[in-house]
Amino acid sequence: MSTAAVPPPRSPHPRVVVIGAGIVGCALADELTSRGWHDVTVLEQGPLFATGGSSSHAPGLVFATNPSPTMTAFANYTVAKFARLDLDDRRCFSAVGGLEVAATRQRLHDLERKRGLARSWGVRAQLVGPDECARMWPMLDSTRIRGGLYTPDDGLADAVRAGEAQARAAMARGAAFLDHHTVVGVERGGGRVRGVATDRGTFPADIVVSAAGFWGPAIGRMAGVEVPLLPMAHQYAYTAPIEGADPPPEPETVRPLLRHQDRDLYFREHGDRIGIGSYAHRPIPVHLEDVAEPGTDASAEMPSKLEFTAADFEPSWRDSVELLPALADSKVEEGFNGIFSFTPDGMPLLGESQRLRGFWLAEAVWVTHSAGAAKAVAEWMTEGRTSTDVHECDMHRFEDAQLTPAYVTDRGKQSFIEVYDVVHPMQPMQHPRPLRTSPFHQRQQEQGAFSLEGGGWERPHWYEANAPLVRPEDEAAVRDAWASRYHSPVVCAEARATREGVALYDMTPLKRLEVSGPGAMAFLQRMTTNQVDRRSGTVAYNLLLDPGGGVRSDLTVARLDDDMFQVAVSSNLDVDWLYTHLPDDGSVVLRETTAGTCCIGVWGPLARDLVQPLSGDDLSHEGFGFFKARRIRVGHVPVLALRVSYVGELGWELYTSADLGLRLWDTLWEAGRGLGAIAAGRGAFNSLRLEKGYRLAGTDMTTEHDPYEAGLGFAVRLDKGDFVGRDAAATAAEREPRRRLGCLTLDDPAHVVMGREPVLVGGRPAGYVTSAAYSTTLGRTIAYAWLPAEAAEPGTDVAVEYFGEPFAATVAAEPLVDPQMARIRR
Repeated sequence: MSTAAVPPPRSPHPRVVVIGAGIVGCALADELTSRGWHDVTVLEQGPLFATGGSSSHAPGLVFATNPSPTMTAFANYTVAKFARLDLDDRRCFSAVGGLEVAATRQRLHDLERKRGLARSWGVRAQLVGPDECARMWPMLDSTRIRGGLYTPDDGLADAVRAGEAQARAAMARGAAFLDHHTVVGVERGGGRVRGVATDRGTFPADIVVSAAGFWGPAIGRMAGVEVPLLPMAHQYAYTAPIEGADPPPEPETVRPLLRHQDRDLYFREHGDRIGIGSYAHRPIPVHLEDVAEPGTDASAEMPSKLEFTAADFEPSWRDSVELLPALADSKVEEGFNGIFSFTPDGMPLLGESQRLRGFWLAEAVWVTHSAGAAKAVAEWMTEGRTSTDVHECDMHRFEDAQLTPAYVTDRGKQSFIEVYDVVHPMQPMQHPRPLRTSPFHQRQQEQGAFSLEGGGWERPHWYEANAPLVRPEDEAAVRDAWASRYHSPVVCAEARATREGVALYDMTPLKRLEVSGPGAMAFLQRMTTNQVDRRSGTVAYNLLLDPGGGVRSDLTVARLDDDMFQVAVSSNLDVDWLYTHLPDDGSVVLRETTAGTCCIGVWGPLARDLVQPLSGDDLSHEGFGFFKARRIRVGHVPVLALRVSYVGELGWELYTSADLGLRLWDTLWEAGRGLGAIAAGRGAFNSLRLEKGYRLAGTDMTTEHDPYEAGLGFAVRLDKGDFVGRDAAATAAEREPRRRLGCLTLDDPAHVVMGREPVLVGGRPAGYVTSAAYSTTLGRTIAYAWLPAEAAEPGTDVAVEYFGEPFAATVAAEPLVDPQMARIRR
């Protein structure tokens, strides 16, 4: 099918050019035009609609359940939309269900966890026994498995057919789809995209969206935008016809889609043949220069289908025959190595580039999530926000150190390996490590630091040197093998030592910005919810809202001088958000200082006893009050001291330049010997912050929640003047929340949960856990959870379902520890 290169009629909306007519490009054109943006042109280098990209050969399996609520929401929307689509009186989706089987006890345990995730996100799922699995798949040897997870709403999408159906709907509203237009350049001017140059002419554009799939990095290079995506080959094979297999009346499958993740395999029917996909082979990165040009028509060999490497598939064939013995009389009749997109964290790349305004990414999106991701990008473009939180998919989530080709390759390979692995929620990537370390890293190693990784940083979780501080009660909580991973009773000892004495915390990975200039105060006042116009030397806790009043993040703003502020933000997404909103007149300078500085949190009732003898400055409560900032000296080291505490104890964040960091640590460490000072890690930090009810942005609240639902209304000053999201926040302040972030304590002190478990009210799922940790102070687990407002009242009896077992819990008034804030303000 070919469409003449005639642009659609002009409209008052932006001119949009989408690069790529695969499943994502088609879905995005449909979503944009359905919202009234009709000046949309989709450019495709191959034929329409079997373009030769990943969508053209994708097996079409749609499994909704995912540890990420965002990805599950994308999948649910995709299923709902595809179920309504038909093309030439043929449907585009078959809800045949999904069946994942477990051959090991560990995998069966993981299926119980996945059932909990499904219940948290509203997906129908049930655990079934081996015999029921064999009933659904008669070829299956039930003696080889322990059970399965059945999801009746999962199914099979025909990606090419679904793409064309959406494209036709978009064309009916004015969109143009142009085949055999190879993009050769992205035109730029004044920091904005201006158009797309192809081998058949140039297309002016106000907005350009790269939905080019594994060709995305090449398009990014044309635009000067880094696209951290690694094309990888994934094997798919077709058996010969199997004797006795009854072909279904239609081409679609009739049995559930089958996954054997213990062997990195999945199966689907193709009439009387079986299709087998494998992630068990070695990672096979693909270089774009080795990929052939698309053919002139849909019958040509697709460039995304590489030669089948039979030797890589041999172990997978043996595993397939073991699970499905009927395959022993068959063989692999044909196969291919199909190219798919992998990112360093396995998540999509969505959003508008900060480097080139108007240039958007909709990349690394698989068929399962295609319509949902396209809907989010369309909302983002047309309304300025998304109805589903997308911070996990935002293209700006990566640090600069995570954008190098070597890093993208290492992590992309690991993402491929882990597609079907049992991955613990705290499990870090292993390579390359260490990448980013604070100036204290050597001392932390000497203390036996057990570190996890975040944003490329090594982040001590606990220190083995503190093992002698462990008490019997620290090991009282019952932790199964899952909850015991990446945990030590030393965490409890470090939390107690912080509450009773003093501890040093490495806070260097906390991102820091310097905001300065004559317009700095007005800029921060406009971007944040709390009052920033305070005298120098004060600190304010603030929120960043999106235009709809959703909580993007939280941050602290320290006013150091009339036109100078230090802003502590949660992630690179906050940096991008602030950069995006900088005034054009040059009155504000925003500079990230994280890499050149470091920070030690000194917290505990003995914090003043530690720091005061090292400084000639008055560190008394009267001389240096809570939420104040001052430049002081600690020994030989000049520091910026902020009287703030995220663990609910007396203390300071002490900032200095990276070259003086080790000297600062050693000075504090030596002075703390007589006080019993310890180094403490993120495990204790997380437990202590939950005792105080301190929220974690992106985990406890997202753009899907307003400040009042999240219990953060105190940080919103509606009377301070206009700020981003103010009108929506004002509306939210006037209505009764329909849900709230509630604080739960588990009734049995031995019970431990970890997060994302369903919360049951009256025996039925009503919410889910966001954060959880064992509290040494209380001797039981604390969990924060989103609940219906009426169920979030203190005293309400609920249950947290952990691997299928309901743990009794009670909604509690917060904060649980020191509600009068006496410990912090002494």
